[in-house]
Amino acid sequence: MAAKRLFVSALVAVVGLTGCSIVPLEEDRPTRRTTSGDTVTAALSDVERFWTAEFGSVSGGDKFTKVQGGYFPYSKADPPPSCGGQQASYEPNAFYCPPDDFIAWDAQQLIPELENDYGPLLVGVVIAHEYGHAIQTRLGDTTGQPTVVLEQQADCYAGAWLSDVLAGKSTGFKDVTPAQLDDAVAGVLTLRDQPGTPAQAEGAHGNAFDRIRALQDGVEEGVRTCAGYNRQNLPVTEVPFTTREDAESGGNLAYDQAVSLLADDAQAYWQRTYPQLSGGAQWADLPIQPFRAGNPPDCPQPDASAEGRAFYCPDGDFVAFDSTGLGPALHQRIGDFALGMLMGDLFARAAQDRRGEPTRTEPGQLTVDCLAGSWTNDLLTRGRDSKVTLSPGDLDEAVQALLAFGRAGEGEGPTAFDRIAAYREGTLKGLQACTS
Repeated sequence: MAAKRLFVSALVAVVGLTGCSIVPLEEDRPTRRTTSGDTVTAALSDVERFWTAEFGSVSGGDKFTKVQGGYFPYSKADPPPSCGGQQASYEPNAFYCPPDDFIAWDAQQLIPELENDYGPLLVGVVIAHEYGHAIQTRLGDTTGQPTVVLEQQADCYAGAWLSDVLAGKSTGFKDVTPAQLDDAVAGVLTLRDQPGTPAQAEGAHGNAFDRIRALQDGVEEGVRTCAGYNRQNLPVTEVPFTTREDAESGGNLAYDQAVSLLADDAQAYWQRTYPQLSGGAQWADLPIQPFRAGNPPDCPQPDASAEGRAFYCPDGDFVAFDSTGLGPALHQRIGDFALGMLMGDLFARAAQDRRGEPTRTEPGQLTVDCLAGSWTNDLLTRGRDSKVTLSPGDLDEAVQALLAFGRAGEGEGPTAFDRIAAYREGTLKGLQACTS
């Protein structure tokens, strides 16, 4: 088969929201009734509380000063104030103005839609991100750094605030549930660069994979790690398209071709690497059984994924997935590497079970996600002349697919936020990250 890379298209641009949503496997949830003005007010107050306590740890002891230029909700009829003498036109956006030290946000479309679709916690994250830019100005960290570094540092600062919220210290955001956290992460996926945007481009914010990584850095490691971001140490996976033809067409593989290529590649990957995981045991080819929706093959105790619409069967030692509903939906509504996330998950479940390790406990599930990421790492780092390689947008598709069939609900188990972190570990560090 001729060499073919995996390319996809996307519908979103930088911070301005264009309506791309996470593909749900469940029925659409009821529309929320929101009071977004109150949410922004609560977020601003709480972010100021956070930085009053934390600023000294990254400023050498200097005290925090609040934004001095004010806070401005705007609309089409009442546009934002000028910034540095330049009058901005209306856009569904939120921004910090360094010359005049103010924060402004679209109160007509952006903030109400974010809260309605993803909940108030995402609004808090957006405000915390913009306040992160104000912190950069106060620390003098804006000189000589690419935009993508500054944007992801602001994401990291937002994550540090989010960690404070999750620890129960917030005055305005209390008792955050795993489902609310995953909703906020789903919203972050919409605030990403168009796939193919070079990381060096002016105004680049980063793809969703990198932006979520930055947010999780803040949650897990705090403001000092965020303050240390620079062009030398920031892991950026965003790459441009390599040809004009691919950029124009998206190059998205047909469904059947994507399933075939990805399944073959996953099989070959585990043939090479399974002996490292199993102490020398060889990998036996893993049968794949596509099935029609509602008519899965017999399996007494399936190790299910994607809400039961895909599974590994330990008794029969095969994997199966709904090839008339789930597979085409992932391909059509997310892209070809959403199928890669599905294949990666199923093969990783088989690898774990074959070596006698759990998949249905929380640590077992996170290992599955890491192992799926290890195959992604192989795709990401191999030569460009390989039959299948990653391309702009593919990592975002994988995260979007994982979130679609890994969202937290009322049951037990890791949140999608934690699962994405485990997948990222495997993707960035390879197989050794999943066994240490």
